[in-house]
Amino acid sequence: MLPIRTILHPTDFSEYSGYAFQLACDLARDYDARLIVLHVAAPPVVVYGEGVLPPEPKDYKERLRERLQQVVIQDPKIPIEHRLIEGDAAREILRLAGEAKCNLIVMGTHGRTGLGRLLMGSVAEQVVRKAPCPVLTVKIPQRQLSPGEEAIPTMAEAAASGER
Repeated sequence: MLPIRTILHPTDFSEYSGYAFQLACDLARDYDARLIVLHVAAPPVVVYGEGVLPPEPKDYKERLRERLQQVVIQDPKIPIEHRLIEGDAAREILRLAGEAKCNLIVMGTHGRTGLGRLLMGSVAEQVVRKAPCPVLTVKIPQRQLSPGEEAIPTMAEAAASGER
């Protein structure tokens, strides 16, 4: 059995991350592991040329830090640590997983395929390929269909898969 002492949960504050967070909390409780909740902020972009795009407001990191602190565990026995890092999401997740000697990464995934994944890239895919430990990816649970009912993709799902 794989000893799980440290679980890393990268979050982008999406619904996908919310489901992964719940699972990470359950695993941390069951394995008596500490949980590191990480948000990687994209560095501010300044564009020169036809104009200058101002960097993010000075307080954007403070707002992200406050939002990160709102990601809380219901069970006070589970040790939790919040980290805010600026940089490339996949690279920083992998770096922290190695530095903190994480035994498991639990992260949400949008489940994009085809053109959507090609255009948007996939942080989860990069992490799965290069992580120093097992990675558990979590998608939003599908609604259970009644017998004979056919699944109709939402507009977002159809756009992500390239269907129209």
